[in-house]
Amino acid sequence: MSLHESFVAVNSVIQPDGSLTKSTKNKVILSLINIVRETSKPFSYRNKRLDTGYSNTVPPEKYNLDVLVSSNFDDYSESLKFLNEAILFFQINASISSETNSNIPTGIEKLEFELETISYHQMHSLWNAMGAKYQPSVIYKMRLLTLDPNQTRGFIPEIIETSNMIGQ
Repeated sequence: MSLHESFVAVNSVIQPDGSLTKSTKNKVILSLINIVRETSKPFSYRNKRLDTGYSNTVPPEKYNLDVLVSSNFDDYSESLKFLNEAILFFQINASISSETNSNIPTGIEKLEFELETISYHQMHSLWNAMGAKYQPSVIYKMRLLTLDPNQTRGFIPEIIETSNMIGQ
């Protein structure tokens, strides 16, 4: 069996009013559950060299997204089969680049997926926080999504010559 996109929905597991999402019945659901700004960056280049000086730019930021992959099928064994297919998909496609996939939005170079291991109690708390009954599921971290505002704050002129100010 192969996981076809007609069996996949990007949606919340449950509606804000607490009701079940009917459009996700008998589907694998991808739900964003957390966004974390990546703080381990070696350098932040703010100034870019131009012909006549430098531009002071807003540096890009990187984010990791936690995505819940849950299997919402009437038959429990079907839920397990489809969850297995989702896990196999991310195992085979641990990294998806804009060069290999035309569906990646412009500005995103590469998406990397890593299985997150959480305890039974953490998973229980997550499903309780969502107000939903547990469904077979796993969490993947989508690593280093870069958001680059590509905005310039100002220009810094180039220093061409300095004079000796000592003794004046």
